[in-house]
Amino acid sequence: MTIFAKRQLINRNTIGEDLTAGLVLGIQSVPDGLANGLLAMVNPVYGLYGYMTGIFGGAFFTSSVFMSIQATGAMALIIASVPQVTEAPEPNTALFALAILTGLIMLGAGLLKLGSLVRFVPHSVMIGFVNAVAVLIVLGQLDDFTGYESVGANRVTRTIDLWRNMEQVHLPTLLVGILTIILILTLEKTSLKALGMVVAMIFASLVVPLLGADAVALVRDIATIPGSLPRPVLPPLAVFPGLIIPALSLAFVGLVQGASITQSVPNPDGNYPDASGDFVGQGAANLISGMLQGMPVAGSLSATSLVTSAGARSRLANISAGVVIALAILLFGRLVGLIAMPVLAGLLIVVGFRALKLDQAGMVAKTGAVQLVVMLLTFISALFIPLQYAVLIGVGFAVLLYVFHQSNRITVRAWELGPGLYPVECAPPASVPAKKVTILAPYGSLFFAAAPVFRKQLPEVTETSRHAAVILVLRGKKAVGSTFLKVITHYADELARQESMLMLSGVDPNIQEQLERTGMVRHIGRSNVFLMTEVVGQALHEAIEAAETWIAAQPPDAPSS
Repeated sequence: MTIFAKRQLINRNTIGEDLTAGLVLGIQSVPDGLANGLLAMVNPVYGLYGYMTGIFGGAFFTSSVFMSIQATGAMALIIASVPQVTEAPEPNTALFALAILTGLIMLGAGLLKLGSLVRFVPHSVMIGFVNAVAVLIVLGQLDDFTGYESVGANRVTRTIDLWRNMEQVHLPTLLVGILTIILILTLEKTSLKALGMVVAMIFASLVVPLLGADAVALVRDIATIPGSLPRPVLPPLAVFPGLIIPALSLAFVGLVQGASITQSVPNPDGNYPDASGDFVGQGAANLISGMLQGMPVAGSLSATSLVTSAGARSRLANISAGVVIALAILLFGRLVGLIAMPVLAGLLIVVGFRALKLDQAGMVAKTGAVQLVVMLLTFISALFIPLQYAVLIGVGFAVLLYVFHQSNRITVRAWELGPGLYPVECAPPASVPAKKVTILAPYGSLFFAAAPVFRKQLPEVTETSRHAAVILVLRGKKAVGSTFLKVITHYADELARQESMLMLSGVDPNIQEQLERTGMVRHIGRSNVFLMTEVVGQALHEAIEAAETWIAAQPPDAPSS
């Protein structure tokens, strides 16, 4: 029996499993939250606050029972490219405003039931983006990992600068970073599992004072870690307008990442969550995070997988994880400042390599040239320009390529009624034959870019095309564009000048309404428009019968002199 069954808040029979899963996620989230704050180039404690408020607050509002809401690596990199945030003084009110604005956009998307729109995001765009984020996570940690402060316009150029100055690498810092990676990969294979990451970071940080490596940077050297919970903060309204584009990008990326959880992690009852409901939950979590000095957050697939694999059975798991993080801040906040910077860098490098989706990139590359080009363009642009614009470029380019691809897929075939009245497909004639019925069936989309291609495939109307009827089969077409209507209107006029006519069969009521509303029906004639019925082929046979009757009634052509 559950309490608050509608939200499945607590299951009395699984309280032990939920508390254990929350303890695992909460402990693992402390170093992870600090690392994502560092990745976003803000005070690491804001990442920790974001994890605490996101996991705890989101658990009450999402449609998904198990979705863990945290600051993700992709979102952290977008934040790092927003100068209003990275150059702001403490407290970072621009960061808090960005979280609130992102939350409002997510909340609005959820309330407007826009969850289904994520399916329009091309898979090739997301794979290119995710792999670029993974590479940027790794490259962005090389300074803290090596102790060398590189220079350059972006992470790629700074990596090249590091490569050229390898002699300036601080050896103790590098050794601590390498030790961290080795310990994480080793201890995770033991009975510690996910907690091995925490133990590895503690041990590697303890090595620093034991070796007397005083020059190795610590978290406290770059940020003050308070031993108290955050107080509510309301950012000034003046900072919000300049953060609209970054907030839109964060909301877009966060919602897509959250949708991957919605589509892959079912609720305890076996049903999959509602995407729009999860949008609402992520929006609420961001509002709470922003007002309590946290960075923007979203559904995290890795954290959700961790809490479910640790035994989560209800929302209590994520609620207790947020409480564990709060207790860690209160009881061990001062000790967090003793974590070595190359330790956090080593953790993020591991995270970055694990985020690479090389197998999926290979699948996209094998799918087709269009998908490959979209993926590569998104990947390359994300490496060199701010991520909020790289995502928009990838989506925009995907749309343009799709339009180009679809516009060249339109095909016009002629139908001839063979024995048994079954239509036989063949190539359309070069010109409209006189005193005959020509049946044409277009395949593909008839939107504006395809209309010129469609017109080129229509038979030409010549001086010999007299007393002919051309029937255009439109069954299955729900709507057409104004460019297409213009093309068939001109074609009908060309036929009329040769005392021939154009007929439309299988016309959907929506297209009929378009013809009436635009006045195009007077060029074709209402009697030449045959509406679609439930009986397949009925409208076509009615059009053929009317066309043959009309041709038979035409006077014979005058003999040539």
